[in-house]
Amino acid sequence: MKEMIYRAIGKTDMSASVIGLGTEHLDGKPYETADEVIGAAMEHGVNIMDLFMPGETVRGNIGRALRGKRDKMLIQGHICSTDINEQYDRSRDLKTIRKYFENLLRCLDTDYIDFGMLFFIDSEKDYSEALEGDALRYALELKEKGVIRAIGASSHNPLVARRVVETGIVDLLMFSINPAFDMAPGGIDVLDYLGEAAIDYEKNIDSGRAALYRLCERKGVAITVMKTLGAGKLLSPKYTPFAKPLTVPQCIHYALTRPAVVSALVGYSNRREVLEALQYLDADEADKDYSAVIDKYQGDFKGNCVYCNHCLPCPSGINIAEVNKYFDIAVLDEANIPPGVHAHYKALEKHGADCISCGSCEKRCPFSVPVVKNMEKAGMLFGF
Repeated sequence: MKEMIYRAIGKTDMSASVIGLGTEHLDGKPYETADEVIGAAMEHGVNIMDLFMPGETVRGNIGRALRGKRDKMLIQGHICSTDINEQYDRSRDLKTIRKYFENLLRCLDTDYIDFGMLFFIDSEKDYSEALEGDALRYALELKEKGVIRAIGASSHNPLVARRVVETGIVDLLMFSINPAFDMAPGGIDVLDYLGEAAIDYEKNIDSGRAALYRLCERKGVAITVMKTLGAGKLLSPKYTPFAKPLTVPQCIHYALTRPAVVSALVGYSNRREVLEALQYLDADEADKDYSAVIDKYQGDFKGNCVYCNHCLPCPSGINIAEVNKYFDIAVLDEANIPPGVHAHYKALEKHGADCISCGSCEKRCPFSVPVVKNMEKAGMLFGF
Protein backbone atom coordinates (compact mmCIF):
# COMPACT_ATOMS: atom_id res chain seq x y z
CA MET A 1 0.00 0.00 0.00
CA LYS A 2 1.26 3.49 -0.88
CA GLU A 3 2.22 5.88 1.87
CA MET A 4 -0.40 8.15 3.40
CA ILE A 5 -0.83 11.64 1.96
CA TYR A 6 -1.07 14.62 4.31
CA ARG A 7 -2.54 18.08 3.81
CA ALA A 8 -1.88 21.24 5.80
CA ILE A 9 -4.82 22.24 8.01
CA GLY A 10 -5.53 25.81 7.04
CA LYS A 11 -3.52 28.38 8.97
CA THR A 12 -2.54 26.01 11.77
CA ASP A 13 0.80 24.24 12.01
CA MET A 14 -0.93 20.85 11.81
CA SER A 15 -1.37 18.45 8.89
CA ALA A 16 -4.04 15.77 8.45
CA SER A 17 -4.04 12.44 6.67
CA VAL A 18 -6.36 12.63 3.65
CA ILE A 19 -8.24 9.64 5.02
CA GLY A 20 -9.37 10.12 8.58
CA LEU A 21 -11.29 8.25 11.23
CA GLY A 22 -14.90 8.81 12.18
CA THR A 23 -15.59 6.99 15.44
CA GLU A 24 -19.39 6.79 15.52
CA HIS A 25 -19.33 3.08 14.60
CA LEU A 26 -17.29 2.37 17.73
CA ASP A 27 -20.15 3.43 19.96
CA GLY A 28 -21.76 0.50 21.73
CA LYS A 29 -18.86 -1.78 20.74
CA PRO A 30 -16.36 -3.42 23.09
CA TYR A 31 -12.89 -2.05 23.70
CA GLU A 32 -11.41 -4.72 21.42
CA THR A 33 -13.21 -3.23 18.42
CA ALA A 34 -11.95 0.27 19.17
CA ASP A 35 -8.42 -1.07 19.59
CA GLU A 36 -8.62 -3.03 16.31
CA VAL A 37 -9.96 -0.11 14.26
CA ILE A 38 -7.76 2.61 15.72
CA GLY A 39 -4.70 0.36 15.58
CA ALA A 40 -5.27 -0.50 11.91
CA ALA A 41 -5.83 3.14 11.00
CA MET A 42 -2.75 4.45 12.78
CA GLU A 43 -0.63 1.60 11.45
CA HIS A 44 -1.21 3.01 7.95
CA GLY A 45 -0.70 6.69 8.78
CA VAL A 46 -4.19 7.90 9.69
CA ASN A 47 -3.59 10.75 12.13
CA ILE A 48 -6.94 12.52 12.55
CA MET A 49 -10.16 11.39 14.21
CA ASP A 50 -13.46 12.94 15.14
CA LEU A 51 -15.00 12.13 18.50
CA PHE A 52 -18.37 13.75 18.97
CA MET A 53 -20.03 10.99 21.01
CA PRO A 54 -20.64 12.06 24.62
CA GLY A 55 -20.92 8.57 26.14
CA GLU A 56 -18.29 7.78 28.77
CA THR A 57 -17.84 4.15 27.68
CA VAL A 58 -16.94 4.86 24.06
CA ARG A 59 -14.72 7.76 25.11
CA GLY A 60 -12.96 5.52 27.58
CA ASN A 61 -12.46 2.75 25.00
CA ILE A 62 -10.93 5.22 22.55
CA GLY A 63 -8.72 6.70 25.24
CA ARG A 64 -7.48 3.25 26.17
CA ALA A 65 -6.80 2.40 22.49
CA LEU A 66 -4.78 5.62 22.14
CA ARG A 67 -2.70 5.03 25.26
CA GLY A 68 0.95 5.65 24.46
CA LYS A 69 0.01 7.00 21.01
CA ARG A 70 -1.96 10.12 21.89
CA ASP A 71 0.60 12.46 20.30
CA LYS A 72 0.26 10.62 16.98
CA MET A 73 -3.45 11.44 16.58
CA LEU A 74 -5.17 14.76 16.01
CA ILE A 75 -8.49 14.75 17.84
CA GLN A 76 -11.59 16.75 17.00
CA GLY A 77 -13.33 16.91 20.40
CA HIS A 78 -16.75 18.52 20.55
CA ILE A 79 -17.88 21.30 22.84
CA CYS A 80 -21.65 21.17 23.56
CA SER A 81 -22.12 17.44 22.82
CA THR A 82 -24.04 15.77 25.68
CA ASP A 83 -26.07 12.65 26.48
CA ILE A 84 -28.43 14.03 29.09
CA ASN A 85 -31.11 11.44 29.91
CA GLU A 86 -29.01 8.95 27.89
CA GLN A 87 -29.95 10.67 24.64
CA TYR A 88 -27.42 12.32 22.33
CA ASP A 89 -28.12 16.02 22.38
CA ARG A 90 -26.46 19.42 22.43
CA SER A 91 -26.42 21.90 25.26
CA ARG A 92 -25.38 25.52 25.29
CA ASP A 93 -25.42 25.73 29.09
CA LEU A 94 -21.93 26.54 30.36
CA LYS A 95 -22.04 24.25 33.37
CA THR A 96 -23.14 21.30 31.23
CA ILE A 97 -20.68 22.10 28.44
CA ARG A 98 -17.80 22.26 30.89
CA LYS A 99 -18.81 18.99 32.56
CA TYR A 100 -18.83 17.02 29.31
CA PHE A 101 -15.65 18.54 27.92
CA GLU A 102 -13.74 17.87 31.11
CA ASN A 103 -15.11 14.32 30.99
CA LEU A 104 -13.66 13.99 27.48
CA LEU A 105 -10.21 14.98 28.71
CA ARG A 106 -10.48 12.55 31.60
CA CYS A 107 -11.67 9.62 29.47
CA LEU A 108 -8.91 10.17 26.93
CA ASP A 109 -6.35 10.62 29.71
CA THR A 110 -5.02 13.74 28.03
CA ASP A 111 -4.54 17.36 28.97
CA TYR A 112 -5.30 18.77 25.53
CA ILE A 113 -7.58 18.40 22.52
CA ASP A 114 -6.31 19.46 19.12
CA PHE A 115 -9.57 20.94 17.81
CA GLY A 116 -12.31 22.14 20.13
CA MET A 117 -15.33 21.77 17.84
CA LEU A 118 -18.41 23.88 18.46
CA PHE A 119 -20.97 21.13 18.04
CA PHE A 120 -23.85 20.98 15.55
CA ILE A 121 -24.27 24.57 14.32
CA ASP A 122 -27.16 23.92 11.92
CA SER A 123 -29.68 26.69 12.56
CA GLU A 124 -29.78 30.38 13.30
CA LYS A 125 -30.65 29.44 16.88
CA ASP A 126 -27.58 27.18 17.08
CA TYR A 127 -25.45 29.99 15.71
CA SER A 128 -26.67 32.62 18.14
CA GLU A 129 -26.56 30.34 21.18
CA ALA A 130 -23.11 28.90 20.42
CA LEU A 131 -21.23 31.79 18.82
CA GLU A 132 -22.82 34.62 20.72
CA GLY A 133 -23.02 32.85 24.05
CA ASP A 134 -21.09 30.84 26.61
CA ALA A 135 -19.94 28.07 24.25
CA LEU A 136 -17.64 30.28 22.23
CA ARG A 137 -16.40 32.13 25.32
CA TYR A 138 -15.53 28.77 26.86
CA ALA A 139 -13.75 27.64 23.69
CA LEU A 140 -11.71 30.84 23.60
CA GLU A 141 -10.80 30.36 27.26
CA LEU A 142 -9.67 26.79 26.56
CA LYS A 143 -7.56 27.93 23.63
CA GLU A 144 -5.91 30.69 25.65
CA LYS A 145 -4.98 28.12 28.30
CA GLY A 146 -3.63 25.70 25.69
CA VAL A 147 -6.25 23.05 26.48
CA ILE A 148 -7.31 23.17 22.84
CA ARG A 149 -4.93 24.01 20.03
CA ALA A 150 -7.51 25.44 17.63
CA ILE A 151 -11.24 26.12 17.39
CA GLY A 152 -13.49 24.36 14.92
CA ALA A 153 -17.19 23.84 14.29
CA SER A 154 -19.45 21.15 12.84
CA SER A 155 -22.43 21.83 10.59
CA HIS A 156 -24.65 20.28 7.93
CA ASN A 157 -26.18 23.58 6.75
CA PRO A 158 -24.17 25.52 4.14
CA LEU A 159 -25.80 28.88 4.88
CA VAL A 160 -25.20 28.70 8.62
CA ALA A 161 -21.73 27.22 8.10
CA ARG A 162 -20.89 30.18 5.91
CA ARG A 163 -21.77 32.55 8.75
CA VAL A 164 -19.51 30.58 11.08
CA VAL A 165 -16.59 30.76 8.65
CA GLU A 166 -17.09 34.48 8.06
CA THR A 167 -16.55 35.22 11.77
CA GLY A 168 -12.86 34.40 11.34
CA ILE A 169 -12.93 32.48 14.61
CA VAL A 170 -12.64 28.91 13.35
CA ASP A 171 -9.65 27.19 11.75
CA LEU A 172 -11.55 24.02 10.88
CA LEU A 173 -15.04 23.15 9.71
CA MET A 174 -16.43 19.63 9.78
CA PHE A 175 -19.09 19.50 7.10
CA SER A 176 -21.18 16.79 5.41
CA ILE A 177 -20.00 16.34 1.82
CA ASN A 178 -20.84 13.77 -0.85
CA PRO A 179 -22.25 14.03 -4.41
CA ALA A 180 -25.85 13.47 -3.34
CA PHE A 181 -25.73 16.09 -0.61
CA ASP A 182 -24.06 18.61 -2.91
CA MET A 183 -26.88 18.24 -5.43
CA ALA A 184 -29.72 18.41 -2.92
CA PRO A 185 -31.66 21.67 -2.50
CA GLY A 186 -30.16 24.02 0.07
CA GLY A 187 -33.21 24.02 2.29
CA ILE A 188 -33.51 20.27 2.68
CA ASP A 189 -32.34 18.35 5.74
CA VAL A 190 -29.72 16.18 4.06
CA LEU A 191 -29.52 13.88 7.08
CA ASP A 192 -33.07 12.67 6.54
CA TYR A 193 -33.62 12.35 2.82
CA LEU A 194 -31.22 9.80 1.32
CA GLY A 195 -33.05 6.76 0.00
CA GLU A 196 -36.51 8.11 0.70
CA ALA A 197 -37.26 11.46 -0.93
CA ALA A 198 -37.52 11.73 -4.70
CA ILE A 199 -35.08 14.50 -5.54
CA ASP A 200 -35.02 15.95 -9.04
CA TYR A 201 -31.29 16.48 -9.26
CA GLU A 202 -31.46 18.05 -12.70
CA LYS A 203 -33.34 21.04 -11.26
CA ASN A 204 -31.99 21.17 -7.73
CA ILE A 205 -28.26 21.73 -7.80
CA ASP A 206 -27.25 23.67 -4.74
CA SER A 207 -24.67 26.35 -5.46
CA GLY A 208 -24.54 27.27 -1.76
CA ARG A 209 -22.40 24.28 -0.89
CA ALA A 210 -19.87 24.96 -3.64
CA ALA A 211 -19.74 28.59 -2.51
CA LEU A 212 -19.05 27.47 1.07
CA TYR A 213 -16.08 25.32 0.03
CA ARG A 214 -14.61 28.16 -1.99
CA LEU A 215 -15.09 30.60 0.87
CA CYS A 216 -13.24 28.23 3.21
CA GLU A 217 -10.35 28.03 0.75
CA ARG A 218 -10.23 31.83 0.53
CA LYS A 219 -10.31 32.23 4.31
CA GLY A 220 -7.76 29.50 5.03
CA VAL A 221 -10.33 27.42 6.91
CA ALA A 222 -9.79 23.69 6.41
CA ILE A 223 -12.66 21.23 5.98
CA THR A 224 -12.86 17.70 7.31
CA VAL A 225 -15.65 15.67 5.76
CA MET A 226 -18.36 13.71 7.51
CA LYS A 227 -20.97 11.54 5.74
CA THR A 228 -18.39 10.78 3.05
CA LEU A 229 -20.23 7.56 2.12
CA GLY A 230 -23.70 8.91 2.88
CA ALA A 231 -24.05 6.47 5.79
CA GLY A 232 -23.27 3.69 3.29
CA LYS A 233 -26.29 4.47 1.14
CA LEU A 234 -24.25 5.77 -1.78
CA LEU A 235 -22.63 2.33 -1.97
CA SER A 236 -25.98 0.52 -2.02
CA PRO A 237 -27.84 -0.43 -5.23
CA LYS A 238 -31.07 -0.12 -3.23
CA TYR A 239 -30.54 3.31 -1.68
CA THR A 240 -28.26 5.24 -4.03
CA PRO A 241 -30.00 8.22 -5.67
CA PHE A 242 -27.88 7.70 -8.76
CA ALA A 243 -28.23 5.23 -11.61
CA LYS A 244 -25.70 2.96 -9.95
CA PRO A 245 -23.83 2.90 -6.65
CA LEU A 246 -20.59 4.76 -6.11
CA THR A 247 -17.55 2.94 -4.75
CA VAL A 248 -15.62 3.81 -1.60
CA PRO A 249 -12.68 5.29 -3.60
CA GLN A 250 -15.09 7.38 -5.69
CA CYS A 251 -16.81 8.80 -2.60
CA ILE A 252 -13.48 9.59 -0.93
CA HIS A 253 -12.12 11.17 -4.10
CA TYR A 254 -15.19 13.34 -4.51
CA ALA A 255 -14.73 14.70 -1.00
CA LEU A 256 -11.00 15.25 -1.41
CA THR A 257 -11.45 17.18 -4.66
CA ARG A 258 -13.63 19.87 -3.06
CA PRO A 259 -11.83 23.15 -2.27
CA ALA A 260 -10.41 23.42 1.29
CA VAL A 261 -10.96 19.74 2.13
CA VAL A 262 -8.03 18.18 3.99
CA SER A 263 -9.47 14.85 5.14
CA ALA A 264 -12.38 12.52 4.43
CA LEU A 265 -13.46 11.02 7.75
CA VAL A 266 -14.83 7.51 7.28
CA GLY A 267 -16.46 5.35 9.93
CA TYR A 268 -15.21 1.79 10.41
CA SER A 269 -16.50 -1.18 12.37
CA ASN A 270 -13.50 -3.46 11.85
CA ARG A 271 -10.01 -3.71 10.41
CA ARG A 272 -11.28 -4.91 7.02
CA GLU A 273 -13.27 -1.71 6.51
CA VAL A 274 -10.23 0.39 7.42
CA LEU A 275 -8.12 -1.39 4.82
CA GLU A 276 -10.89 -1.07 2.24
CA ALA A 277 -10.90 2.71 2.62
CA LEU A 278 -7.11 2.85 2.55
CA GLN A 279 -7.15 1.17 -0.87
CA TYR A 280 -7.94 4.65 -2.12
CA LEU A 281 -4.21 5.36 -1.87
CA ASP A 282 -3.48 2.64 -4.45
CA ALA A 283 -6.42 3.35 -6.74
CA ASP A 284 -5.70 4.72 -10.21
CA GLU A 285 -7.53 7.67 -11.72
CA ALA A 286 -10.07 5.43 -13.46
CA ASP A 287 -11.02 3.74 -10.19
CA LYS A 288 -11.46 7.10 -8.45
CA ASP A 289 -13.37 8.78 -11.28
CA TYR A 290 -16.92 9.59 -10.14
CA SER A 291 -17.95 11.63 -13.19
CA ALA A 292 -19.74 8.82 -15.06
CA VAL A 293 -21.99 8.14 -12.07
CA ILE A 294 -23.07 11.71 -11.43
CA ASP A 295 -22.95 13.00 -15.04
CA LYS A 296 -26.66 12.75 -15.92
CA TYR A 297 -27.67 14.31 -12.60
CA GLN A 298 -25.64 17.48 -13.04
CA GLY A 299 -28.27 19.35 -15.10
CA ASP A 300 -27.69 23.05 -14.45
CA PHE A 301 -24.07 22.40 -13.49
CA LYS A 302 -23.04 22.01 -17.13
CA GLY A 303 -20.07 24.22 -17.87
CA ASN A 304 -18.79 24.10 -14.29
CA CYS A 305 -15.82 21.99 -13.28
CA VAL A 306 -16.53 19.33 -10.65
CA TYR A 307 -12.78 18.64 -10.30
CA CYS A 308 -13.03 15.00 -11.36
CA ASN A 309 -9.99 15.12 -13.74
CA HIS A 310 -11.90 13.03 -16.26
CA CYS A 311 -10.27 15.39 -18.76
CA LEU A 312 -6.79 13.97 -18.18
CA PRO A 313 -4.20 13.15 -19.39
CA CYS A 314 -3.12 16.60 -20.49
CA PRO A 315 -0.23 16.56 -23.00
CA SER A 316 1.26 19.57 -21.20
CA GLY A 317 1.04 17.83 -17.82
CA ILE A 318 -1.45 20.30 -16.33
CA ASN A 319 -3.54 19.14 -13.39
CA ILE A 320 -6.63 20.73 -14.91
CA ALA A 321 -8.92 20.18 -11.94
CA GLU A 322 -6.50 21.91 -9.56
CA VAL A 323 -6.02 24.89 -11.89
CA ASN A 324 -9.79 25.19 -12.29
CA LYS A 325 -10.27 24.92 -8.51
CA TYR A 326 -7.99 27.84 -7.69
CA PHE A 327 -9.26 29.82 -10.69
CA ASP A 328 -12.87 29.39 -9.48
CA ILE A 329 -11.87 30.76 -6.07
CA ALA A 330 -9.77 33.62 -7.44
CA VAL A 331 -12.51 34.99 -9.72
CA LEU A 332 -14.76 35.57 -6.70
CA ASP A 333 -12.66 38.67 -6.05
CA GLU A 334 -10.00 39.10 -8.70
CA ALA A 335 -8.55 42.22 -7.10
CA ASN A 336 -7.96 40.49 -3.77
CA ILE A 337 -6.77 36.94 -4.38
CA PRO A 338 -5.80 35.53 -0.96
CA PRO A 339 -2.06 34.85 -0.65
CA GLY A 340 -2.80 31.22 0.31
CA VAL A 341 -4.74 30.61 -2.90
CA HIS A 342 -2.00 32.24 -4.96
CA ALA A 343 0.61 30.10 -3.19
CA HIS A 344 -1.33 26.89 -3.82
CA TYR A 345 -1.65 27.76 -7.50
CA LYS A 346 2.05 28.63 -7.76
CA ALA A 347 3.00 25.30 -6.17
CA LEU A 348 1.40 23.37 -9.04
CA GLU A 349 3.94 21.84 -11.41
CA LYS A 350 2.14 23.25 -14.45
CA HIS A 351 -0.12 26.26 -14.75
CA GLY A 352 -2.83 27.69 -16.95
CA ALA A 353 -0.31 29.46 -19.17
CA ASP A 354 1.22 26.07 -20.04
CA CYS A 355 -1.94 25.09 -21.97
CA ILE A 356 -1.30 24.50 -25.72
CA SER A 357 -5.03 24.75 -26.58
CA CYS A 358 -5.18 21.27 -28.12
CA GLY A 359 -8.72 20.74 -26.84
CA SER A 360 -8.30 17.05 -25.97
CA CYS A 361 -9.54 17.79 -22.45
CA GLU A 362 -12.78 19.34 -23.65
CA LYS A 363 -13.58 16.27 -25.74
CA ARG A 364 -13.38 14.09 -22.62
CA CYS A 365 -15.15 16.44 -20.18
CA PRO A 366 -18.66 15.15 -19.27
CA PHE A 367 -19.76 18.60 -18.09
CA SER A 368 -18.90 20.77 -21.12
CA VAL A 369 -16.38 22.87 -19.21
CA PRO A 370 -14.57 25.44 -21.44
CA VAL A 371 -11.21 24.18 -20.24
CA VAL A 372 -9.02 25.94 -22.80
CA LYS A 373 -10.62 29.30 -22.05
CA ASN A 374 -10.33 28.67 -18.30
CA MET A 375 -6.63 27.87 -18.63
CA GLU A 376 -6.07 31.08 -20.57
CA LYS A 377 -7.98 33.15 -18.01
CA ALA A 378 -6.15 31.50 -15.11
CA GLY A 379 -2.81 32.28 -16.73
CA MET A 380 -3.79 35.92 -17.11
CA LEU A 381 -5.26 36.21 -13.63
CA PHE A 382 -2.36 34.60 -11.76
CA GLY A 383 0.32 35.83 -14.15
CA PHE A 384 1.58 32.39 -15.24
